[in-house]
Amino acid sequence: MPHELTELRIHTVTKDRAPAPEQLEADVCVVGAGIAGMSAAVAAAKLGRTVVLVDALPVLGGQCVNSLIGLFCGIYGIGPDYRQLTHGIFDRMFEDLSRTGDIAFNRSHTMTVSYDEVVLGRWMENLVSELGITVVLGASVHRVEQEDGVVSATTFATRHGDVRVQAGGFVDATGDAALTWEAGLPCRVPERTVWGSQQVRLENLNQSKAPTPTELVARVEEKAEQYGLVRRDGLAFFFPGRNTAVMNMTHIEAPLEAVAAARAQLEGRAQADRVVDFMRTEFPAAFGQAKVRAYGFPGRRQTRWIAAEHQLTLEEVRTGHSFDDAVARTAWPVELHDRVTGYVWETFDPDHVHYVPLRSLIPKGARNLVAAGRCVDGDAAALSSVRVMGPCAAMGEGAAHALDLAAQSATGSVQDINHSDLRERVYANVAS
Repeated sequence: MPHELTELRIHTVTKDRAPAPEQLEADVCVVGAGIAGMSAAVAAAKLGRTVVLVDALPVLGGQCVNSLIGLFCGIYGIGPDYRQLTHGIFDRMFEDLSRTGDIAFNRSHTMTVSYDEVVLGRWMENLVSELGITVVLGASVHRVEQEDGVVSATTFATRHGDVRVQAGGFVDATGDAALTWEAGLPCRVPERTVWGSQQVRLENLNQSKAPTPTELVARVEEKAEQYGLVRRDGLAFFFPGRNTAVMNMTHIEAPLEAVAAARAQLEGRAQADRVVDFMRTEFPAAFGQAKVRAYGFPGRRQTRWIAAEHQLTLEEVRTGHSFDDAVARTAWPVELHDRVTGYVWETFDPDHVHYVPLRSLIPKGARNLVAAGRCVDGDAAALSSVRVMGPCAAMGEGAAHALDLAAQSATGSVQDINHSDLRERVYANVAS
C-alpha cells in the first residue's frame, strides 16, 4: 500500500494555443531593477503608489548587484570635503550595510564606496517585500501599448507565460531604453562602440602585497600583448580586510543583437581569465593563490538611450549648468570608454558639481513615461559622467516624483508639472 505522504496524483495537460496573459494593474510600473529602477520603485511606494517592478534578470539588483561593479560611484563630491550629493535610497542602505561591515569608504579624488554584492542583493529583496512592491522577474519587454505619448500597458514575455501590466505611469530603467524603443519612440545609439567590462571577484588574495594602481597600469602596458590583454589599463578594487577584490581590467563589446550579445559574454569571460593569469604570474605575492569566486554578468556602459526633450551636453557638464528642473547631480569625471585599449578620464575641480534635468529623462513626446539611469539622454561624453550609480539613483527618485506630480495635475503629463514643486521634493539630491 502506498504511504499517504508519497501518494501524489498527476495530470496531463497541454498548452492553450493563445493563452491569455497574466494581468496586473498598478499606479506605476518600473521596468529595470538596477539602482535606478530600485530607487524609482522605492520612492513611488513611499509616496503611497502601488508599484510593479519588472526585470529581465531572474534576480533584483541589475548591474549594481549582478555585474559585480564593486563600487558605488558619483554619490560624493570631490575631496577634500567629499560632500554627499545623493541621498534617498543610499541613506538607509549605507546605515544598514555599515552596521554589518559590508561597505567601505575609499577616499581619493572623490569618495567611492565598496560593497558586498551578495548582502546588497538580499537587502534590496527585503526592502521591496517590506514596501509591498509587486515583482516580476525574468521578464523581457514584448509589446508596448502607446498612443500619443501615453503608455497604457506593457506586455512582458517570461518562461511562465506573458504578463501584461496596466499602469498610470511607467519608468524606463532598463539601461538599453528597451521600453522606450518598443514603444516606438526615438532613441539614440553611439556611432562607435562604447566598451563594457567583464568583472570578476577574486578571493585568496594578500592585499598587503597589492601593487599600487600606477604599478599595475605600468605592468599591463608592458605585458599586455604577451598575455593577450585587450585593455591596456585597469584597476583592482579590494574590499578592506577580506582579501578579495573585483577586477576591472577588460573591455567587451555591448551589442544589441541576441547572438552577438551572447558571443560578447563568452569573449568577456575569456578576457577575464587572461587577466587572472596575468595577475597570478606578474604579482604572485598578492595574487599567486587567487581564485575566481564569481564572474559578473556583462557590464554595459552606454548602448542605446532615449532621445529626450533635452539632450545633456558636455559643455553643460563642464560648466555645471544649473537647471530649474534638475533631479540629480554628481561630480563624477567624464569617463568615456570609446576605445578598446583605454578611455577618457577628465576630472573636475574640488567645488565642481553638474546636474541632470528632468527634461533629459522624458522621451520626446512622452506624457507618462520617464527614463532613469544610463538610458537618459546626453551626448556620449556627457552621458559618460552621469551614468554611474549615484546620479542614476537620484534620477530614479526624480522619475517617481515626476509621475506622482503628473498624476495629480490637470493634464496628467510629466511635460506640464510644476518645476518648483519637483525641486522641493528632490531638494536633498540637487541643492545643499
